[in-house]
Amino acid sequence: MTTSSSLLSEEQFLCSICLDVFTEPVSRLLELFCRTDQTCVCVLCLKTDHMTHDTVPLEEEYGESKAKLGKTEAEVQQMIQKRLQKVQEIKHSVDLSQKDAEREISDSVQVFTALVRSIERIQTELNEVIEEKQKAAKRQAEGLIKELEKEITELQRRSTELEQLSHTEDHLHLLQNFRSLCTPPPTKDWSEISVHSDLCVETVRRAVSQLEETLNKEMEKLPEVKLKRIQQYAVDVTLDPDTAHPYLILSEDGKQVRHGGTRLNRPYNPNRVDQVLNVLGKEGISSGRFYYEVNVQVKTMWTLGVSRESINRKGNVTKSPLNGYWAVVLRHESKFSACTFPRVSLYLREKPQKVGVFVDYEEGQVSFYDVESRSHIYSFTGYTFTEKLYPFLGPGNDKGENSSLLHPVGVVSVRAGLGIGPCMAEPPPTPREGHG
Repeated sequence: MTTSSSLLSEEQFLCSICLDVFTEPVSRLLELFCRTDQTCVCVLCLKTDHMTHDTVPLEEEYGESKAKLGKTEAEVQQMIQKRLQKVQEIKHSVDLSQKDAEREISDSVQVFTALVRSIERIQTELNEVIEEKQKAAKRQAEGLIKELEKEITELQRRSTELEQLSHTEDHLHLLQNFRSLCTPPPTKDWSEISVHSDLCVETVRRAVSQLEETLNKEMEKLPEVKLKRIQQYAVDVTLDPDTAHPYLILSEDGKQVRHGGTRLNRPYNPNRVDQVLNVLGKEGISSGRFYYEVNVQVKTMWTLGVSRESINRKGNVTKSPLNGYWAVVLRHESKFSACTFPRVSLYLREKPQKVGVFVDYEEGQVSFYDVESRSHIYSFTGYTFTEKLYPFLGPGNDKGENSSLLHPVGVVSVRAGLGIGPCMAEPPPTPREGHG
């Protein structure tokens, strides 16, 4: 184009991008993109402020930006899906919490109703005993009063006779009756006789003792009720051969594990533990609750519980929550302990045959139960879980005396997996067990 007409103002020749006045306006202003300043520019901008900047054709930047836009959109959609999933998890947790609360209320109503009935029954029995004792005391008092009144009547009659005799002037009459009247009539010694008023103390004590016994029985039922409740979260645990220590042998279905006594030639796997004699389950959880049971029966040595996904799988590791393990162990046939730091010894009434493991992810709780006796063994509480948790088992060897099978038992779906494996022949020396 030629020099601008005098009828046009200067503002009409300003570039909206660089704001320079053109003496020779161009028809395509915005055909470049400055990556340095992240803005669209015209060809004249390139000769001035953007001369040293990284500029590309607008179409090229458009294509790349559109591709990035698609990727960003996919990432945003993924973020949305994760949050929608988290919303569902939270709603599910709320539903579980609501159901738990309803069950807790129902159970507490039953417990307290039983206690109230027991208290009312004991109170009624106590009242009856007290009333009966009071009636007996009253009957005793009435009998004593009758005896006393009878003696009083007899003594009054004797007193009258003595008074009459004292006024007689007949010497013979006085001497003849003196001996019989001066001898007191037969009476009871009342000095040690009384009606006791402390009727209720021992009765009340027995009633309170009976009430305490009833309360203890109701309290003993609570772990059983809780165990029944958490068994609804039972999962079918399958052991992962890719995580098994080379000394451990798994059944084909992944439901049983035992110490084989010799190191197997297994391929390297980053998920395999190489020092601690453990195997993990295939499936982990990152929310909600789960429960599984393990047949331990005749074994003299075992470790079981859950571990986080990021545990150190290479080298010797002390099992503790600090290192990602929440577990209980049996050593030397009868010594139980919780894998805390330092260890906590557990004194159980009897040796468990089957151990239940319950995890509440949101509550940060891992609990262990003796399934047969319906009793609580130990709980880890107050933790914050941030990654997947996996069931894990460690069958142990105990110098070749502990080669029977260890197997997780799904409460519903894996009943067929019960049973004890055959004992092995005396194995060769094995590596030292991990500290955990």
